[in-house]
Amino acid sequence: MKKRRMSRAIGVGGVTIGGGAPVVVQSMTKTDTRDVAATVRQIKELEECGCELVRLAVPDAEAAAALRSIKHRARVPLIADIHFDYRLALAALEAGVDGLRLNPGNISDPKQIAAMVNSARSRSVPIRIGVNAGSLPKKPARGSVAQRMVAAALEQIDLLESLDFGLIKISLKAFDVPTTVEAYRLMARKTVYPLHLGITEAGLLREGAIRSAVGIGILLYEGIGDTIRVSLTAEPREEVLAGYEILKCLDLREHGPTLVSCPTCGRCEVDLFGLAREVEARLAMIEKPVKVAVMGCVVNGPGEARDADVGIACGKGKGAIFRRGEVVRTVKEADFLESLMREVEGV
Repeated sequence: MKKRRMSRAIGVGGVTIGGGAPVVVQSMTKTDTRDVAATVRQIKELEECGCELVRLAVPDAEAAAALRSIKHRARVPLIADIHFDYRLALAALEAGVDGLRLNPGNISDPKQIAAMVNSARSRSVPIRIGVNAGSLPKKPARGSVAQRMVAAALEQIDLLESLDFGLIKISLKAFDVPTTVEAYRLMARKTVYPLHLGITEAGLLREGAIRSAVGIGILLYEGIGDTIRVSLTAEPREEVLAGYEILKCLDLREHGPTLVSCPTCGRCEVDLFGLAREVEARLAMIEKPVKVAVMGCVVNGPGEARDADVGIACGKGKGAIFRRGEVVRTVKEADFLESLMREVEGV
């Protein structure tokens, strides 16, 4: 993996983004922001699974007014997602949000932008320039979609810098993975500001997680990226879990357990699918970064999962509990789950 691109550090609430800080995982609420109770409840769920930044849609003045109450009840920093109406950004800042996300494709009036920037500067609140391929500024098309995305972001950066504002974060998202990767590669060479990675409108849980893992994973492997969101048509906690899984695969973050399980074959003589699902459910209640293996073959299991902290290799009627590839004891089939979890608790 390439050395990480060194970006300028900014703070969003108490979270540092860029400057060599760990890659930050964020998500977005999917409730009606005007419904304070439901929105706070979803933020709490995100906090519990490790989400480090939460973005909220602010479609109107009522939603902006609700932000103050939501902010008082949240521990995680909150980012207001603003489109079309700059006055919503001003109201969100008054409510105490920790960051703004602006789309240069639908707020382009320099005076309106200046008003938002002046208010953000007075509060030391960062602004994310969020460029989406589907909402580029309406100008004559020149170059590829990725090149046009970068051009839109650079134009907005120039404007913010002319207003003596440097608390900037950038995203350049498309549904198409090659377009997204090209845009971030171009931008990474043109600026020192931190980059927020994502594939927009990635899809349902399975397809969206795969598409996001490919796009985000390529860029992270190349050392590009300071914060990520896996955008899924699913509960927001799934976005956080998928985000951490991407980071764990690249050894960029440790966060909670990692489950290793074999795909099974004709040698498997137990219900490995059922056991793996039960182990996964139990691991969801554990916070420590332990690697747990559930293998379907007594002969090869410990060797294939040698780097697991603890695991079980299952055979008909009995299985072997192992640590770091070394068998420590055998257990009866009826005790597979509880014996493995007791071993996990002792790690």
